Amino acid sequence: MIAGGGLLWMGWAGFNGGAPYAANITASVAVLNTNVSAATSLLTWTCLDVIFFGKPSVIGAVQGMMTGLVCITPGAGLVQTWAAVVMGIFAGSVPWFTMMILHKKSALLMKVDDTLAVFHTHAVAGLLGGVLTGLLATPELMMMESSVPGPKGAFYGGGIKQVGKQLAGAAFVIVWNLVVTTLILLGIGLFVPLRMPDDQLMIGDDAAHGEEAYALWGDGEKFDATRHDVSRGAGGEREMGTAEQRLAGMGARGVTIQL
Repeated sequence: MIAGGGLLWMGWAGFNGGAPYAANITASVAVLNTNVSAATSLLTWTCLDVIFFGKPSVIGAVQGMMTGLVCITPGAGLVQTWAAVVMGIFAGSVPWFTMMILHKKSALLMKVDDTLAVFHTHAVAGLLGGVLTGLLATPELMMMESSVPGPKGAFYGGGIKQVGKQLAGAAFVIVWNLVVTTLILLGIGLFVPLRMPDDQLMIGDDAAHGEEAYALWGDGEKFDATRHDVSRGAGGEREMGTAEQRLAGMGARGVTIQL
């Protein structure tokens, strides 16, 4: 997860910085703000986990990183770096609240299959980033990229006009996604089921694919010595004895991983 998150972070800096299609001031500001927002959001999310749950988690850190990246994307090259810090704080706290608190209290959200919490990390964080861009976009940076004369955020004298444009754009994206994704899923549903049956969901990957996706000792699974070649010693010679004796000789121990 950490390796994947790092690759995602690196790639995100690439396409945010590459959005102007040139090595210019806007591109450099976008790369800087992308990293600052992601780091701030990661730290904010981790601090909230420690405060409310007593310990940090890798999953929480990566979720915070992702919400920071999503939030800064609309205004990566349009806001000052101090504003990227502010956006990172909001990105690490608002989606955290919707995921950890609001989601568990909403009967509708609890019925939605969203294993990766995409609604919170992308929909909530993306809408938040769009609104904050309408508030914090600087006229100097906006003038470099916008073909419309005189755009600026509400905090720079732009009034509510730019925020309204951001909300209108977000509303269009929401409606477009609902309509087009529904049509795509209805088309796919004509050929394959869109959801596994409940009995297969309860069993897990074994039922669907006949193989284990993860084998973590301590989560209820047993290490099956007959499926792993544990009969050879360090020098490659075959050892005698029961599977339990051979595992004990290897120093194998059960590991409990709480996610």
